[in-house]
Amino acid sequence: MGFATTAAFLVLRAVNVYGDPVRWAPQASSAFTALSFLNTNKYPPSLSFLLMTLGPALLFLGAVDVGMPRWLRPALVLGKVPLFYFLVHLPLIHLLAVAVCQARYGAAHWMFESPDLANYPFTPPPGWGFSLPVIVLVWIGVVAALYAACRWFAALKERRRDAWLSYL
Repeated sequence: MGFATTAAFLVLRAVNVYGDPVRWAPQASSAFTALSFLNTNKYPPSLSFLLMTLGPALLFLGAVDVGMPRWLRPALVLGKVPLFYFLVHLPLIHLLAVAVCQARYGAAHWMFESPDLANYPFTPPPGWGFSLPVIVLVWIGVVAALYAACRWFAALKERRRDAWLSYL
């Protein structure tokens, strides 16, 4: 299924008539042409986007189905409690953003105000933003910080059979 889905993406995208509202076009270099080919609409998800993401995901799942590699076993913990992780990571990230704003600017009122819908949910302060390597380090830090809480909650779900726990 993974190979068929990936092949369907390649054929559908190469035809360049159906599958995504934005057509790809040849660019100045082959690298940019490849990026144009891969640039599909995520919101709302186009057929090309779905084929492009689900095909490799199915291939990956097939590859690890024979046994989970040791280095991927921590991901099983997060996979057992996805909604719990989602609900806990949002306030943690906001708390980190408030702390960084306070440390960087001496105030954090920007993180709690939005003068209009164009700036919702907050108004970024002047010069706000970080490079991709910093964002990746923060992402790794958040996942690592929540790993223990997720492991605790996964163990709780295994010990208890309360109906509400099945949702988290």
